[in-house]
Amino acid sequence: MFRFKAYITEEKNLHLEHLEDAVVNDGSKGVIEAINFSESLLNMLGGSSESKFGITVKWDGAPAVFAGINPENGKFFVGSKSIFNKNPKINYTEQDIDNNHAGGLADKLKVALKYLPELGIKGILQGDMMFTDDVTSEVIDGESYITFTPNTITYAVPAQSDLAKRIVKAKMGVVWHTEYTGSDMSNMKASFGPNVSGLRKTSNVWFDNADLKDESGSATFTQSETKIVAGKISSVKRLASKKVLSGIDSLLSNKEISDEFKIYYNSLVRGGRIGSNQVVVRGFMEYIKSKYETEIAKLKTDAAKSRKQQKVDALLSFLKSNSSILTKMIEIHQMLKDIKMLFVRKIEQVKSIGLFLRTDNGFEVTAPEGFVAIDHISKRAYKLVDRMTFSKANFNAAKNWVKG
Repeated sequence: MFRFKAYITEEKNLHLEHLEDAVVNDGSKGVIEAINFSESLLNMLGGSSESKFGITVKWDGAPAVFAGINPENGKFFVGSKSIFNKNPKINYTEQDIDNNHAGGLADKLKVALKYLPELGIKGILQGDMMFTDDVTSEVIDGESYITFTPNTITYAVPAQSDLAKRIVKAKMGVVWHTEYTGSDMSNMKASFGPNVSGLRKTSNVWFDNADLKDESGSATFTQSETKIVAGKISSVKRLASKKVLSGIDSLLSNKEISDEFKIYYNSLVRGGRIGSNQVVVRGFMEYIKSKYETEIAKLKTDAAKSRKQQKVDALLSFLKSNSSILTKMIEIHQMLKDIKMLFVRKIEQVKSIGLFLRTDNGFEVTAPEGFVAIDHISKRAYKLVDRMTFSKANFNAAKNWVKG
């Protein structure tokens, strides 16, 4: 079992980045961090680290739920990510939930408010809700299962198992993955991997932590696998020369490029096809041009249209003059994604609960939504997710709960 000490960060755990996006988010600094991060993770999975790394399973739960004691008044509350809004939505009563939320989210939070106090939470925990009253029975490949589908993945537990019996009795299920500490809500610090062993057991709430439990050693790289990953990391290092990294920093000095590239790349993920590096470069320029043409068409005055046209012309000229660096940035992005996927494919060999995608033709076996790797030394954490499978599915899936 991979165990790790709590990792403290100044940031709220509201959004984690993909490993490959480090180059787009932080330029040369991001590339260096991603390389160091990959080497540290490889050392861990190769069995040569000194417990400075941790891995948690990214459960595909929804919505995110926060619960615990508000240090400002000593009251128990539940909430969504909006507890950290400028005007926080913190719920102490059902009336608060009705005032702050609507739809499926409000229904889920009311269940949480009713039953989570039984756990005796001392601080504040964040987790993913896995089920409330939506547990069902299914027969999959001739076997009976208890199932729940909080988001995209259907979790299936053999119907006769002790775990299934606990789930059937429970009013709700939650997987805790983050703890918050601080003297007031606005200055909370997030700590991944909370120790939930001290929470009170109750038949009304099934809960677990998100630690990757690898009793069989399935997530340990062999010598040949280690060599392959190390070779790919070396390839990134060779490409990421000082000249290239400097060029990437110059390219990303225009903040609009990094912001728009992430939007464009996510559109490729939604479409289910990325293409070659050259295709991505051309597509990105076409995306920029099309986006601005749409914005220009909505403007009412010739002067406004002219100003907007000048802006897009300057941006496209800048991209064309830096097309070779843009191509190298995208190549590094792709190489980091390939390294990440080697980690994902190895780690996902660890299985505990059956995982399926519901299709028109029945259930299709799938892998976990992904993982979070945490480096306690650099205090960085990245999502290790198969974007072409799970990010695409999440982008396109209809949610049965409402954000708020």
